[in-house]
Amino acid sequence: MSEINAPMGGKVIDVKVKVGDTVNEDDEVAIIEAMKMELPIVATLSGKVKEVRCNKGDAVEAEAVLIVLE
Repeated sequence: MSEINAPMGGKVIDVKVKVGDTVNEDDEVAIIEAMKMELPIVATLSGKVKEVRCNKGDAVEAEAVLIVLE
């Protein structure tokens, strides 16, 4: 299993995947707004989405697990 973490704290403004989706390395899976900038979150590995642990509008801390891949 692989986890996709938030690189910094911020607000989730979009989640682009759902459980069961297949993602490839470097696919954009979410967008976080931090310090008035939009920060795209990309998959570091290819895999199938097992869990989505964030929702649009959530405030997340740095290093929070956003998505789990299997």
